[in-house]
Amino acid sequence: MRALTWHGTHDVRVDSVPDPEIVNPRDAIIKVTSTAICGSDLHLYDGVIPSLQPGDILGHEFMGEVVETGSASTLKKGQRVVVPFTISCGGCFHCKVQQYSACENSNPAEKQDMSETLYGQPMAGLFGYSHLTGGYSGGQAEYVRVPFSDVGPVVVPDHLDDDTVLFLSDILPTGWMAADNADIQPDDTVAVWGCGPVGLFAIQSAIVMGAAQVIAIDHYPHRLELARKLGATTINFRETDVRAALMEMSGGIGVDVVIDAVGMEAHGFAIDNMLDVVKQKVGFGADRASALKQALLSVRFGGKVSIPGVYGGMTDKFPLGAMMEKGVQLRTGQTHVQKYTGKLLKMIEEGKLDTTFLISHRLPLEQAPDGYKHFKEEQDTWTKVVLKPGMQPAT
Repeated sequence: MRALTWHGTHDVRVDSVPDPEIVNPRDAIIKVTSTAICGSDLHLYDGVIPSLQPGDILGHEFMGEVVETGSASTLKKGQRVVVPFTISCGGCFHCKVQQYSACENSNPAEKQDMSETLYGQPMAGLFGYSHLTGGYSGGQAEYVRVPFSDVGPVVVPDHLDDDTVLFLSDILPTGWMAADNADIQPDDTVAVWGCGPVGLFAIQSAIVMGAAQVIAIDHYPHRLELARKLGATTINFRETDVRAALMEMSGGIGVDVVIDAVGMEAHGFAIDNMLDVVKQKVGFGADRASALKQALLSVRFGGKVSIPGVYGGMTDKFPLGAMMEKGVQLRTGQTHVQKYTGKLLKMIEEGKLDTTFLISHRLPLEQAPDGYKHFKEEQDTWTKVVLKPGMQPAT
């Protein structure tokens, strides 16, 4: 089959690789019909996530048709399914309390040492996201093996097309959980750093949850325009002093809720961020946390901090004192996708959530390397890339 494979920093290729096979009775094989490039895939593309190996198949946002099942799978051939990026067994302590992204059994024992050393306990398995998370092949391919297929995949009705439901795999539940983690109240002012796909879905979710005011912060004009269309007020951090503006917009006390949808590769020319860029490039200090630091200084005393942005290592000059002295509540984590998919699928069917507005480009799988390059270098206009295996290139 054909698949998008990683070969080094900014070097991804579409190669011919062996077809996946059933290796466990709970497995299923999916013929991929749509798969997206995620903002967090750029962390792999940029080489800031460790333990990738040449030839690894990327991609954790995908859906398709069931073409083969193991004897214990609950799926049926021919069903259309969206697959959560988190691989979860459904039977461990964490899965039973709906903390699916903390599954204890999905990361093979031989892959657990690095994340256990870094984080105290091993991470759960994720599709296409390095050997830190199990080394599973991803879904930017013609076919993919789905472990624990009786727990994760969401069967979708035929009247909903791929573009409408694809983002149930990651970014829609991630944006929703970011807002849900902040326990948004009707009179809350919410500030969201980053108007990428997760940030835009966090903005949409906060508005649906009834926030009085949502403020979107970015520097790309088109992405800010998308945020305004959702109902947000916007701040361009290239043109405006963000903290001063937020103080003014919140009556001088700071915003009630801050959401960091930027993560470990923050942009901007603040001195601390420029130093973090240098340290990241030489492998000393993995995370550029400038957006998170600004968010912590902008939230009000007793406010809430939600972090859906991906962080993987360490950062310094972190305002721990501000976090403690202001008494903020902080929640973060990989998304417990399976906890939210049923509710969000229903909201899509009822027209309460639109998931298609941010798709800017649809490309054949064979053009995935171009998709990565443009998605990284032209972030204002390439807001979301969906890859279609089998799609013919435009003439």
